[in-house]
Formats: sequence, C-alpha cells, structure tokens
Amino acid sequence: MKNFALIGAAGFIAPRHLKALKDTGSNLVAALDKHDNVGVLDSYFPNADFFTEFERFDRHLDKLKRKGEKVDYITICSPNYLHDSHIRFALRYGANAICEKPLVLNPWNLDALEEIEKETGNKVNTILQLRLHPSIIALRERVLNSPKDKVFDVDLKYMTSRGHWYQSSWKGDISKSGGIATNIGIHFFDMLMWIFGSVKSNEVYSLTPSQGSGYITLEKARVNWFLSIDYEDIPAEVKAQGKRTFRTLSMEGEEIEFSDGFTDLHTKSYAEILKGNAFGLREAKPSIELAYDIRNKALTKKP
Repeated sequence: MKNFALIGAAGFIAPRHLKALKDTGSNLVAALDKHDNVGVLDSYFPNADFFTEFERFDRHLDKLKRKGEKVDYITICSPNYLHDSHIRFALRYGANAICEKPLVLNPWNLDALEEIEKETGNKVNTILQLRLHPSIIALRERVLNSPKDKVFDVDLKYMTSRGHWYQSSWKGDISKSGGIATNIGIHFFDMLMWIFGSVKSNEVYSLTPSQGSGYITLEKARVNWFLSIDYEDIPAEVKAQGKRTFRTLSMEGEEIEFSDGFTDLHTKSYAEILKGNAFGLREAKPSIELAYDIRNKALTKKP
C-alpha cells in the first residue's frame, strides 16, 4: 500500500482522485487546502490529517519522513497556476507527483521540472485520462491503420456551461487558469494530437473568457474546434433534456461516441501510474505548447 498526500482537497476535481486512491487500495495520510469544506474526506479517508496552512502541512510530512513513514506520492489538485510550485515541492520532499491538467501554464516551466526530476530521482505524472477511454483508443487504432497519406476532417465541439461564479473565481483569471483553451480544452487537444499527430499549423478564430474556436492542422487531420462555457451555446435539444454539457467529436462526418465511460478513468490512470505506466512531462508538453500558442496568437478571420 502506497502512502499519499493531497494538495487541493476542497477543489472540484479532488473527489475523482479520492475515489481513485480508494479504488486502487492506496492510503491518504494527509490533505491540504486553504478552504475547509472538505467533508468529502469522510467518504474516503476519514483518518487523513487535514491542514489549511501549507507550512503545517509541510512540517507534518517532514515528521512522517523522519519517522520512516514517508509519503510516496503527492497528488496535486490545486489551481492551475500553483501546479508548478506544488510539483517542485513534491519532488524535493522525496515523493513522486501526480498532477491534474495542465501540469503548467507555460512550456518553459516543463524544462525546469525535468531538471528537478533528474536532481531528485522522482517523477512527475499527469492525468491524461482520455488516452485510456476505450472509444478513443479504438479511434487511434483506426487512424494508425489508415493509409499513410490519409488526412481526416475532424470536428470537435465541447460546451460545458458554467455559472456566474466561474469568472469571479481563479478560473476566470487568464493568468491563473490559462483561459478557456487551457482550463477547458487542454485534455481534448492532447487527445487530438495523440490520435492524429503533431501540430503543423494553428489558427485561432475567436477567443474570449467564455468561448474559443479555431482550426488546427495535424499530421493526419484538419481540425475545426469550438469550446464554450456559455449555456446559450448548448443545442436546444440538449437543453430540453435538462443537460448543461454537450460534447461531440466527428471524423469524416461520422460521430465518435465517447460521452460514456468517463467515471472510472481517474481510477484507471492511478492503476497505470502505480504499475509504472504513467504519462509524464514529455507526454504533457505538446498540449501545453498548443494551448499556450492559442492563448497568445493573433486572431485569424474564419474563412
């Protein structure tokens, strides 16, 4: 049984990590968040020590290490702009890091983390759960087995409505979240490059705090993409079903169904990490570079 600590226990994504820890037979010994609405711990690890101050959390983990009860992994679910610092803390403490997407906001931060990996001998792992989705794996196999000169026409739309709170939180601050392309879209960009290859060209048609669109040419695909957190962008027939999220991926006009099968992907991710089959800095870099480029690119008029 591996010992874990968790940074960001009150966050939106933390319950998926807690479930993954429980499902893989791991042990959470300590958790940190400046917010104390962490009753979710009772459902998974009621005996985990909890801290609202980083300094006390740091001291506690140091005590555990000196007693021979060192934490093996530190899971990071904190806001995007803090990931870099918290990963460095985990590595220097002597643990492997498991960090939610995006690992960092800027590509050059990955180079510094790679140096610290070498210095400490510890590893950075990230959650790229769509690479473990059965439908996405099957699609990648189809593309890999297609003629070498075949370039697919792909359309990606992802609308996940958010309330007024979103723009008032750190998520609405582009310097902290990286904006919609990073905070909402990065795992889709990773998925697309994993399936269709690296970026050859990138055009951005629109980019606002609530939506973005563009056109990416990959080695084996021409991709039109659209992301939105505006409820009004969701199709009427989806709204009529009482849903606030809509995702669609089509290739050559064929709908690729991957709406189901998301619930256990974090557990699968943890199982692979514990077996040594993790996604690390190298795998995370292309999508971070693309999201950074989208964030900083001049807009192009849509044809």
